[in-house]
Amino acid sequence: MIDDTARGRLVIRTAVPCEAEAVAALMVRARSTYYPDGIPDADADWTARWREAIARPDGHVLCAVGQGRIVGIASFRTPPEGPADTVALLQFHVEPGHWRSGIGTALHAACAEQWRADGRRTAVLEVHTGNERARRFYARQGWTPDPRRPAAADGHHPGLRYTVTGE
Repeated sequence: MIDDTARGRLVIRTAVPCEAEAVAALMVRARSTYYPDGIPDADADWTARWREAIARPDGHVLCAVGQGRIVGIASFRTPPEGPADTVALLQFHVEPGHWRSGIGTALHAACAEQWRADGRRTAVLEVHTGNERARRFYARQGWTPDPRRPAAADGHHPGLRYTVTGE
């Protein structure tokens, strides 16, 4: 994909390892909005974790770039315990200052396009119960509660399911 952000267009493309620091910083900013007591593993080396995620041969990290900056990220891969036609959306974040601007919708559409190209029929994710903004976003995109993936014992991460269509 050609980076045309100089003209104000949003470009969605595969992230590269040298962007891991920017991706990690965006994730921390976004997650900090729905974890009032601080994000889990706050002391983790998120840059190293994202560098690994970007380099994984069995995963994919997309980034949305606007005006030369990463403003959205999505990470997904086939879950080790799941069927081959299923993909797990592991991380999905938009820069908080850009919420409700269409970036999330465009990034989600790019994910679904990649899932179709990869032959996926179903996508799954876990969403923090207290993150009502994200839960509404996913519902607008067509995600539904996954009866096979109820909330964990802490009640904070119920599963959602998305049917990848052939559109």
